Amino acid sequence: MESYRQVADEVAAEIAAGRLRPGDRLPPQRDFARRRGIANSTAARVYAELTRRGLTVGEVGRGTFVRASDRRPGPALTEPSDSRVDLELNYPAVPGQARLLGDGIRQLLRPDVLESSVRPVGAAGTSFARDVAAGLLARAGWRPDPARVLFAGNGRQAIAAAITALVPPGGRLGVEELTYPVLKAIAGRLGVTLVPLTVDEAGLVPDAVESTARKTPLKAIYLQPTLHNPLSLSMPVERRAELAGVLERLGVHAIEDTIWSFLRDDLPPLAAMAPEHTILVDSLSKRLAPGLTVGFAVVPRATVPAMTAALHSAGSAPMRFALETAVQWATDGIVAAVTRGKQRDAADRQEIAIRHLGEFAVRGDPRSYSCWWELPPPWRADTFVAAAARYGIAVTPAAAFAVGDHRRPNAVRLGLASPPAETLARALTTLAGIARSSPDDLLAE
Repeated sequence: MESYRQVADEVAAEIAAGRLRPGDRLPPQRDFARRRGIANSTAARVYAELTRRGLTVGEVGRGTFVRASDRRPGPALTEPSDSRVDLELNYPAVPGQARLLGDGIRQLLRPDVLESSVRPVGAAGTSFARDVAAGLLARAGWRPDPARVLFAGNGRQAIAAAITALVPPGGRLGVEELTYPVLKAIAGRLGVTLVPLTVDEAGLVPDAVESTARKTPLKAIYLQPTLHNPLSLSMPVERRAELAGVLERLGVHAIEDTIWSFLRDDLPPLAAMAPEHTILVDSLSKRLAPGLTVGFAVVPRATVPAMTAALHSAGSAPMRFALETAVQWATDGIVAAVTRGKQRDAADRQEIAIRHLGEFAVRGDPRSYSCWWELPPPWRADTFVAAAARYGIAVTPAAAFAVGDHRRPNAVRLGLASPPAETLARALTTLAGIARSSPDDLLAE
């Protein structure tokens, strides 16, 4: 009898149209049968058919739920394609992550717990949350004082608040000459002038900070000393200590972005060496997921009032439910488990990059989710990006990271985290083929 398939088609159409959304619970089979005017046995076959199609998932003791749609598979990449493989955005996820996060959040949905979790909370969070956050941020023998921990809705808000607290409108903020693109947008919105500072193979050059600050004073500097985006560099301990000395001599503060440091926790932060001159910012967006995040800031004691005011005035204090969820995930060991999975995943993806791009001038820390590719002649970054786009691959040119016109290397950054590993391998094979070809030949097709 085909009637159960017809009913399943009707339900599938409702899901496709958005009338039934991911996470919606279907009625019990007896209720479903009564509403549709079908036998209970037919309803059971409908539910089985929906599960077979991957449209629903059954949870023992809870019911049947509409399933989130799977990501579309990447293109074959053997010829130009309208599909897109994203090597620009860099949001890692590992198998089993969603189940772990779901298990951790379930108990927070109990009415008695939810009642307190939806109440407002300030930038200081709670004492327990500060203690848990201090443990999350600890690395290489350093653990921040929980009393100096503040929270934001996400890492970008923490960065914006740190700039607001340290640099007045019209003030000068020193940054690495290639830097996080979002920082440029934040500075522009706040009316802050970015001053490019020289970077070498060990990261930001302390002498460049000192000489620049003595010529024209800097209110603060922003840097990414561990797994720098886009260069995939990590500053050695000796360089960090030297930079800490410069900050103390000049009386200048640093905003230390440690967003990728969870992948490499063997290096102490700059905040450990210059605690009264460094605001450390971090979040769970890369460590866990961008849509389920909280921002962190470890702030010098004297700067806590200004940082708190900046967070509150911008409406950037965390949502209490998100903060309580982060605390639950941390205390249950879920953050640690996902972190270990992503550390292994990043190493695996770097091996894929080496396997497919090893003949080129590609730099990537073995623990990083990104690569920096100095392109071979006669390729320019803009033409390479255009050629890659014709094959359905999005990569980021160096110009996106450059501060002003100071330095625009002939390079692209490859984010390795977002596509499935097989798609990543095919994309890198295609990019290698493009690099071996002539721009004139490819772009003239």
